[in-house]
Amino acid sequence: MAAAAAAATAAPTTTASSRLLLPRTAPVPSPIHYQLRCSAGPSLLARRHRAPAPARASPDRLTPFNYDDDSDDHPREECGVFGVVGDPDASSLCYLGLQKLQHRGEEGAGISASGDDGDIKTVTGLGLVGDVFGDPARLAGLPGRSAIGHVRYSTSGAAASLRNVQPFHAGYRFGQLAVAHNGNLVNYQSLRNKLEAQGSIFNTSSDTEVILHLIATSLSRPLLARICDACERLAGAYSLLFLTADKLFAVRDPFGFRPLVMGRRPNGAVVFASETCALDLIDAVYEREVEPGEVVVVDRRDMSMSSACLVPHRPRKSCVFEHIYFALPNSIVFGHAVHERRTAYGRALAEESPAPTADVVIPVPDSGFYAALGFAQASGLEFQQGLIRWHYSGRSFIQPTQAIRDLAVKLKLAPVRGVIAGKSVVVVDDSIVRGTTSSKIVRLLRDAGAREVHMRISSPPVIGSCLYGIDTPSEGELISNRMDIEGVRRAIGCDSLGFLSLDKLHSIYGDEAGELCDACFSRNYPVLPTVPEPVPELVSAFDD
Repeated sequence: MAAAAAAATAAPTTTASSRLLLPRTAPVPSPIHYQLRCSAGPSLLARRHRAPAPARASPDRLTPFNYDDDSDDHPREECGVFGVVGDPDASSLCYLGLQKLQHRGEEGAGISASGDDGDIKTVTGLGLVGDVFGDPARLAGLPGRSAIGHVRYSTSGAAASLRNVQPFHAGYRFGQLAVAHNGNLVNYQSLRNKLEAQGSIFNTSSDTEVILHLIATSLSRPLLARICDACERLAGAYSLLFLTADKLFAVRDPFGFRPLVMGRRPNGAVVFASETCALDLIDAVYEREVEPGEVVVVDRRDMSMSSACLVPHRPRKSCVFEHIYFALPNSIVFGHAVHERRTAYGRALAEESPAPTADVVIPVPDSGFYAALGFAQASGLEFQQGLIRWHYSGRSFIQPTQAIRDLAVKLKLAPVRGVIAGKSVVVVDDSIVRGTTSSKIVRLLRDAGAREVHMRISSPPVIGSCLYGIDTPSEGELISNRMDIEGVRRAIGCDSLGFLSLDKLHSIYGDEAGELCDACFSRNYPVLPTVPEPVPELVSAFDD
C-alpha cells in the first residue's frame, strides 16, 4: 500500500522523497474528463458526492499540546503556508513569504520547489525560517518557477521532530507530489487506522500524511479528481497547497475554517498565502480568497488557471480567532482588515464594560494594541504604551524554579512606571486562556505602582478547546470553563474584569456572524471528531 513522505530524522534538512505505491491488483481506470472554466471565481465541478459520516464523539483537544510556558498563555497557531508559481525566483520568494508568516509557526520550516526538469526538491529543517535557510546554498538548491513552503508551530516542551516538518514530499506511481497543510483533521485517527489495516506505512505523526495516502490509493484520474476524492473523506480544517512537476493546487475545506488567499505579482506569477501580509512583502497584489470548498489549479507551463468545486456547499465557518489574535494587524483575513476588526472589538468592549474611574488605557503587547486603542477612543481615556514586550527572552519554562520563571516574565513584559505609577489603569488583552499570564500582569502593574488595575478582554470567555488547528488546553485547564467572571477576577487579582460578550461580538459582524466559527466561546462545533471504528487486520501472506 501507500508509503508516505519520508524525512531524515538526524540531519537538519532533507531532500529525499519516498515512493508511494498502490496495490499491484488495483485496476487503473480509464481517464475521466472534467470541464473546467478558467475564471477568477469558483466554477462547479460536476461529480458525485458522498455524505459525510456522522460525528460520534465529544469535543476535546485531539493532540497532546503542552502548556509548560506559563508566561505565554495565548492560544497558539500551528502553521502557515505559502506558494508561488510562474516566477524564476520562486523559492526565494517563498522564503520571504515564510519569513512574514513566521508568527504562525516557529518549530520548523521547509520549501519544495519544482524545477524545469520536472523534479521536485525539498529542504526542511528545525527552527526559524532564517535558521533553516541561513545557508544560501540551501535556497540555491531549490531551482524552478514553482515552490510551496510551510512554517510549523512548536508545542513548548515537546521534542521537535524533523519528520513532521512540512512540506511532505513523496513519489507515487503517477509522479512526485509535495503538500503543505494548515489546519487539523478531526477524523485523522479513524482514517489512519483504516489505511494501516490495509497495509499503509506511516513515517510521521502528522495528520497531513493521511492526505498523501488517500491521494495515492484513489482510483480516480487525473490528479485533480484524486485530490477531490481524498478531500471528500477528510473532516475538519484544511488549507492545502500541492505541488507537482507542472502544477500548483490550492485547496480550502468546505467550511473555510483557516484562511488562504491568492494574489499576483507584476510579472504575472500567482501567489497563495495564509495571510495577505506575505503577499505585500513580495509586491503581490491581493486578488481574493480561495473560496471554502474550492480547488484552484495553476499550470506553470502556460499560467492558465482553473477552479473547481471540491464538495457540496457547507455553511462558512471562518475562525474568529484569526481576527482576535493570530493574524498580523496589517493582513486582510476573511475579507476584513484585521486592525479594523480589533479596533471595533475595543470600542464595543468600552460600551459593554466601561471603566469610569480609570486614568489610562494600556495594551498587552502585541495583539492587544488595536483593541486597547479602540477602547481608549470610545471611552475618551488616554492611550499609552504601558507595557513593553521584549522579544528575545526565550521560553521561561526552561528556568529551574518557579521563582526564577516568575522573574523571567519581566524579560518579556516590562512596565513603564511613568505611565502606570499612581494611576488607575485599564489593561486590554485579546483573551484569557488559563489565567496564568493575566495574574502575572496584574502583579507586575501593582508592583509598578498602579493604584487600580482593570482587566478588559476583547473576546468572550474561552470555554471550549479548538478542534480545527489552534492549540488550546483541555477544557479542564480553561479558567473560564471552571469559574464565572467574578471567580476569574478573584483568581487573577484585578479590581474589575470585563469580557466582550458573544452577542456583542456577533453584532460587530452583522449578517456575517453566522459565518464565524466561535466554538471556543460557544462550544457549538461545526464538525465533531469521529470515533475510530475497529477495522479488521490484514493477514500476512507469510503467516501460516
